[in-house]
Amino acid sequence: MSARGSYLEIKHHVLGKIRGGDWPPGTLVPKERELAEAFGCARMTVHRALRELAEEGVVERRRRSGTRVALQTTRSAMLEIPRVDHEIERQGATYRYRRLARRLVLPNDAVAGHLGLPATRQALRVDCLHFATDVPFQLEERWINLDAVPDARAESFRDTPPNVWLLERRPWFEAEHVISAAGASARHAERLNLAVGDSLLVVERRTWNDTGVITYVRMLHPGRFYRLRTSAGPAPRAPGPAGHASFGPQVPLPSTP
Repeated sequence: MSARGSYLEIKHHVLGKIRGGDWPPGTLVPKERELAEAFGCARMTVHRALRELAEEGVVERRRRSGTRVALQTTRSAMLEIPRVDHEIERQGATYRYRRLARRLVLPNDAVAGHLGLPATRQALRVDCLHFATDVPFQLEERWINLDAVPDARAESFRDTPPNVWLLERRPWFEAEHVISAAGASARHAERLNLAVGDSLLVVERRTWNDTGVITYVRMLHPGRFYRLRTSAGPAPRAPGPAGHASFGPQVPLPSTP
């Protein structure tokens, strides 16, 4: 599918109008037929985009009265995509990066499903470590969809972390986070300088743009270093989430000697 006319492009267009203030709360969103004509796509494509926005509380859909920008009476949490080097440096520690492996692989069924790829399509796998003053802080296991990011095929990632490279070159429209706890396997314990079975915080992330899934990544952290923080307040004057959630290192990190 081309970028033009994809449901993600339509969703991003509507979000841009709302967050940019062009469509304030209560504004009637153009009808599905009008958006389908403007984007050169089927009405079902528009329907999917508006349905997802309604499920996320961005718009309200009512039979006969149409789709309107929500009044933002409910609160939601939005997870940011941080740069791990900035997180570490903000805590007064020295950041260091090491690429462990880079290779083209046929992902297993689970990873292929996360990337939206057929089982016969290769992806780029990059493993790397992020350090806080020489102490392993995050083990990153990343798969990059080369259909969505073809120029990653020529990038070594020897000196530039994939997270930084992708954020600078591939804008994302949507992100999904899954958070879990796990015990360190022998391989993970060796890389993170832990004992087998030590607690890990595991964050799985997928990002999308109008071409599809950009990347799927598993980030493993020693449990003592990381936490999830949320906050909520009164509904904002401008459209957008009233709640906020972010991942961040739990101080104290190893400081610069």
